[in-house]
Amino acid sequence: MGHREEVTDELIFFVNGLKIVEQNPDPRVTLLQYLRNRLRLTGSKLGCGEGGCGACTVMVSRYNSHTDTISHYSVNACLAPVCSLHGLAVTTVEGAGSTKTRLHPVQERLAKAHGSQCGFCTPGIVMSMYTLLRNNPQPTQQQIEDNFDGNLCRCTGYRPILQGFESFTKSNASSNGFTTNSANGVNTLPYDPSQEPIFPPELKTRSRSFETSLCYKTDGMTWYRPVCLEEMYDLKAKFPQAKMVIGNTEVGIELKFKKMDYPVLIAATHIQELMDIRVTDTGLVFGASVTLSSLESALRTAVAERPESQTRVFASILEMLRWFAGHQIRNVASIGGNIMTASPISDLNPLFVAAGVQLTVGSKAKGTRVVKMDKHFFIGYRKTAISADEVLISVHLPYTSENEYFSGFKQAHRKDDDISIVNAGMRVEFLERTNVVREITLAYGGMAQTTILAPKTMEALVGCAWNDELVDKACRTLESDLPLEPGSPGGMVEYRRTLTTSFFFKFYLSVSKRLIEKGHHANNKVVSEIVSGNGGISRAVSEGIQVFEPVPDGQSLDDAVGRPLVHVSALQQTTGEAVYVDDLPKHEDELYLSMVISTKPHARLVTVDPSEALSLPGVVDYIDYRDITGNKRWGATGSYEEEIFAENEVLCQGQIIGAVVADTQERARCGADKVKIVYEEHKPIITIKEAEAAKSFFDKVISLSRGDLEVGFSQSDHFLEGEIEIGSQEHFYLETQAAAAIPSREEGVMEVYTNSQFPSHIQHAVAETLGVRANRVISRVKRIGRRIRGKQSRTVSIALPVAVAAHKLGRPVRCMLDRDEDMVITGTRHAFIGRYKVGFTSSGRIMAYDVKLFSNSGSTVDLSPEVMTKAVSGVDNAYFIPHITVVGRMCKTNIPSATAFRGFGAPQGMFMTESVIDKMADFLNIPGEMIRSQNLYKEGELTHFNQAVTDANLPRLWSECVSQSCFTQRRKEVDKFNNGSRWKKRGLCVIPTKFGLSYEAPSRFLNQACALVTLYLDGSVLVSHCGTEMGQGLHTKMIQVTSRALGVPVSDVFINDTSTDKIPLTSPTAASAGSDLNGGAVQNACEILRGRLEPYIKANPKGKLSDWVNSAYIDCVPLSASGSFFTKGLDYDEKLNKGTFFNYFTCGVACTEVEIDCLTGDHQVLRTDIVMDVGRSLNPSIDIGQIEGAFMQGYGLFCLEQQKISPAGVVLTRGPGTYKIPSFKNIPVKLNVTLLKDSVNKRAVYSSKGIGEPPLFLASSAFFAVKDAIKSAREDAGESREFRLDSPATPERIRMACRDQFTKQFPEPAEGTYRPWFVDL
Repeated sequence: MGHREEVTDELIFFVNGLKIVEQNPDPRVTLLQYLRNRLRLTGSKLGCGEGGCGACTVMVSRYNSHTDTISHYSVNACLAPVCSLHGLAVTTVEGAGSTKTRLHPVQERLAKAHGSQCGFCTPGIVMSMYTLLRNNPQPTQQQIEDNFDGNLCRCTGYRPILQGFESFTKSNASSNGFTTNSANGVNTLPYDPSQEPIFPPELKTRSRSFETSLCYKTDGMTWYRPVCLEEMYDLKAKFPQAKMVIGNTEVGIELKFKKMDYPVLIAATHIQELMDIRVTDTGLVFGASVTLSSLESALRTAVAERPESQTRVFASILEMLRWFAGHQIRNVASIGGNIMTASPISDLNPLFVAAGVQLTVGSKAKGTRVVKMDKHFFIGYRKTAISADEVLISVHLPYTSENEYFSGFKQAHRKDDDISIVNAGMRVEFLERTNVVREITLAYGGMAQTTILAPKTMEALVGCAWNDELVDKACRTLESDLPLEPGSPGGMVEYRRTLTTSFFFKFYLSVSKRLIEKGHHANNKVVSEIVSGNGGISRAVSEGIQVFEPVPDGQSLDDAVGRPLVHVSALQQTTGEAVYVDDLPKHEDELYLSMVISTKPHARLVTVDPSEALSLPGVVDYIDYRDITGNKRWGATGSYEEEIFAENEVLCQGQIIGAVVADTQERARCGADKVKIVYEEHKPIITIKEAEAAKSFFDKVISLSRGDLEVGFSQSDHFLEGEIEIGSQEHFYLETQAAAAIPSREEGVMEVYTNSQFPSHIQHAVAETLGVRANRVISRVKRIGRRIRGKQSRTVSIALPVAVAAHKLGRPVRCMLDRDEDMVITGTRHAFIGRYKVGFTSSGRIMAYDVKLFSNSGSTVDLSPEVMTKAVSGVDNAYFIPHITVVGRMCKTNIPSATAFRGFGAPQGMFMTESVIDKMADFLNIPGEMIRSQNLYKEGELTHFNQAVTDANLPRLWSECVSQSCFTQRRKEVDKFNNGSRWKKRGLCVIPTKFGLSYEAPSRFLNQACALVTLYLDGSVLVSHCGTEMGQGLHTKMIQVTSRALGVPVSDVFINDTSTDKIPLTSPTAASAGSDLNGGAVQNACEILRGRLEPYIKANPKGKLSDWVNSAYIDCVPLSASGSFFTKGLDYDEKLNKGTFFNYFTCGVACTEVEIDCLTGDHQVLRTDIVMDVGRSLNPSIDIGQIEGAFMQGYGLFCLEQQKISPAGVVLTRGPGTYKIPSFKNIPVKLNVTLLKDSVNKRAVYSSKGIGEPPLFLASSAFFAVKDAIKSAREDAGESREFRLDSPATPERIRMACRDQFTKQFPEPAEGTYRPWFVDL
């Protein structure tokens, strides 16, 4: 493509129209690092560093001089080496639009559709949509949904994002071709593609000059970019072990996370032979550097233009590419890279092997040769038959014949953008005009250390007729062909082996369908099973309805309460202007800190040697316990149990031992890796059951009891006993834990910026650690990139080392954890085991309930007592149980301390009871909804802590949800579907929730807040309050409260940040009480000011606020007021089990329908209807956003997210590659949310109700709908409907619960006979 003789070490590219020239750039530097650190463009965010979350998405534009065209494609800036950008143009979110100049319609519509909450993921979502529009100005809704397969959001629940962008679809275009429709009913800017920025002309006019060879050299690494095959041969001959790079999607991860060392990298992006796509008589030939997106485009063209019989391999590859990573990865990852990486779970390699793909390779010494991808190709783990000095030139994908059939299969935890658990490529060729197998190839991934074939099965099936006997034979031989020992790497052994036969059965059905269409005979059983067993679960485009009450007629336009206002920071978030901790401008002498953490779960520290780290360039110091001048411990609730730096012993993997401080982030991280630690290991306790056996508990036992169990059981007709488990859940906030400490040069003052929910805790903990008074420490929080209570206590553990370093060195220090660090340091939701005995009548009335709850609290107590209290108090969920005893124990184990999470322990406690009700329904053979409805709390009935349930509206919520969801009719439709479908089943379930609002004992004192409201002479209002903004819209709601209380428009009110020098003693923004507490305080302050202004209002009733303020100022009337609020009447007495435990209850009901694939364990949520009581909403759009976001997070808890820890205590799930949160295509296809009308709540500001946490448990309706579907499958197989299903309902658990001939082939070995790969906590 270029000129070999011209070699340059200069890098030239454009960013947002600005020319960048860099001499000899560092090959290790990514585009994201360059944007943020060199150009100070901080809109693009670091969410994971592995291309799995999309927060760093930018658009890259390239000019092709051969075709005279410009292409635009999105990439993950966290993986793209800055060296790869020579001659390219980059557009970031700042370049798309700005609040200071002109918003781009994508930014405006996303904001006005309420599609941005915390905003940390928002710039990446904006840039994905922006890039789509640059390529396709009027996409379909399906194209929009497909476009976000590489983006994640932990806040919104995704629905408003898709709904906002729906306005760009062709169906919403006007006659002139511009999309002018509103976003969420609000008028927005039209989209005119002609107004987009032009491609930098220099990159076109000088395009040939950018096609030269490149060589960038820095200490320890050299980057080459050859431009002809001969040059590539020379480089590989000279550096045979050099890594070839196209998209850096594999090498980048190896360098960052696996600490691999590659002295030489060769970019294979500008060699014509490696970029060509050719059509031949026998198939398509792709250059090895052709990207997967280009592969997809070429295959689509071939499928559209050629006979179906020729393109069956192509069609299967296209289907596989739908689920291959995200679009940002596919845009840069190459077909050759996928082959040469030789991953045992590669999605494409099994298809290539099954298809008999041929590779052309070449080298300087041997010339070119052809290599077939067959049983000899993969010779070991990540090794191929291609020698080190050879270059993969091209890949030949063959056409299929009329008698040849081909399919690909993949099963993952999450359908889109997830690595495979097991995958397969299958090909069969029949003798002419028969159904007799002439040749068959079965290739599998995920079953060994390489892609493997099933040779015995392939041999056994040749000559067999394609019928049921062939399936039986295949399953028997596959068992011996594909063995997996119990405890094999990756775990899930029985499931993986079951998938091998289930995939074959699907292939059998698929081919049978084709044979029947060609006139071959098939029995009726096969015909009926083809419909349900063939293919996966299809998904329609998303839709939904949101219903809420409008404000009353006559409400003043200046009164914003009850109006669906847009999040106050939405536009800043969509433009990338919103500032988070790591976006703060860097100080001239600032340092970066990187944690040194334990790699062992329980050990004595023999030696810790930082000498090698201290010898590295740029490393300034090593910090540990010896540098602390004050208290060396801290605690979440004042117990001072946790060491800031481990001194003699570590109690879990991820415990902080020390920290390296350096002049750059990369040097600090490199230094931390070089600290040498010698351990003396002790036997760890990892699981609840291990803790029980070792009697390892924290002291406090939490219990509640009402009535008399003996009486209750005597009044019962039936009894059931059992056990149920619910796993932990990783917070996966998109912004990891971060802190920055800035010491003053006088008076010993320290400013600490964090993303904590509890600024005062940071303030006092830092003061005690430094040995100074609290009035010398200022704790500031501007905004938080989502928290979901994970930043209530654990942020302290990051802030204190940073403060110690800043105090010692007298220089500003900052730290933001990498995703893998955050997931091993900061802890998760508590895993629970519940054991119960329940007594009930024959009609389903619960009479007695004895429950014992055990939580895995980890290595320190943290907030475990509060979590367990919430579980114990919430175990009744929404049901009146006359005789009940609940006892909770907290297990002390050697895992990172479990901590606060949305819902605290209530979802775990509620889940136990719903599981019990489900078991009762099976036992009594009556519908579960019948049991639930008759046991619902009625107005005034007492809970097991003897508080009357008032204004909860549970029966009304239940009735409205059942009616609005058309439950009765849909129940009939589900049953009808299941009766006619063997391998796909549907389930339907209605679940209520009752959630207590306010902090309960022992944290009751936190039910207080204060606020400071200041009036200025121009009529503007500045509000400060205790709460932190983290996407939940708290600042927006407080502005609305101020609007009503002062009678001013929201445009006059501003909230800057939360800071302890303005607001003392902040309570944590948690427990869904932020609006209640801070709203009360803001209202109080405003009413004080309103009272002071009253004489001036009466004297000048037609005046404006500025008039009244000026008059009051002249009269020396104070124009700033401090307001306070505390929740009254919380008088619960633990000893007497009497009094008011919670301020009030927020309740709701959800009905969910799902469809499962019984052969794989996949499922899809088809529809969810939610009716929620939020009182009189302060902001219905924000509340609906909280409901949808909580529901999806709960869906992750109950149906998807699975933390994996080895039996030795090593965290295995440390990023989006291994831990899967819900994505865009996990949302219900149809999601309807209704806010209950005519509800009032006298216990909170303006009759509203807290909403952040209560809806989360409603997602268990999806779990129990899945279980309902499994029951139908079990009945078809002659199995009992009653079975145990622990949470989460992963594909593995769903598949193995659908007992059939395939699962029975692989029974689970007895516990204790093997060491599992991972354990349930």
